[in-house]
Amino acid sequence: MKGAVYSIETFGSVDGPGVRFIIFLQGCDMRCKYCHNADTWAHKTDKMRLMEVDELLNMAERYRPYWGELGGITVSGGEALLQIDFLLELFEEAKRRGINTCLDTCGQPFTREETWFKKFERLMEVTDLLLFDIKHIDPVEHKKLTGHENANIQDCMMYLSEIKKPIWIRHVLVPGITDNDDYLRRTRAFIETLDNVERIEVLPFHNMGAFKWEELGIPYDLKDTPSPSKERVENAEQILRGEK
Repeated sequence: MKGAVYSIETFGSVDGPGVRFIIFLQGCDMRCKYCHNADTWAHKTDKMRLMEVDELLNMAERYRPYWGELGGITVSGGEALLQIDFLLELFEEAKRRGINTCLDTCGQPFTREETWFKKFERLMEVTDLLLFDIKHIDPVEHKKLTGHENANIQDCMMYLSEIKKPIWIRHVLVPGITDNDDYLRRTRAFIETLDNVERIEVLPFHNMGAFKWEELGIPYDLKDTPSPSKERVENAEQILRGEK
């Protein structure tokens, strides 16, 4: 089986514990207004690479001496779960090789319908950690921001809590959209219903990916939106971590 790969980062330090070999898969159905990799949206492009599991893992293991006890591979996107068959084969082989596995996702493809859910259950057996993006807590605002509703995404997080699968939560703070104390407190209230959250990270919005939208001919609605101040980032961190 081959996966559609957007890019590879050989020495990542912010996408999971330790040093990570990061595989960015092509394709995403979300249309987040602040996305800095809009060129990953299309499911097929001339620039993507079709790569086999052994090809990727053999490449990753060249960097294994740098991983230490905590490092390993992280699969991101795009949305990696759109290629769940390839992802499952990749992670099962990674575990056979003794490689730590981390999945970076927003959970949008999640469903409890078969046969997808059975594949997801198998995938979680060979996934050590998930980096989980909470785009927006409010369903109406979530759809405005991403083009999709969030009921199944929250259901995915609740399922991960049920099976005690560790997650690190990430939340992009965007002035005028997610930088709102009421929304942040509602997000915190949801997080408090979960039993598997190991870390909460607030990611300040930036528009450094705006040029990709321009190259693709897509209007970028947030071009005049500033990055949040240090104080607002600290405020969000305190609220989401239950310190305020």
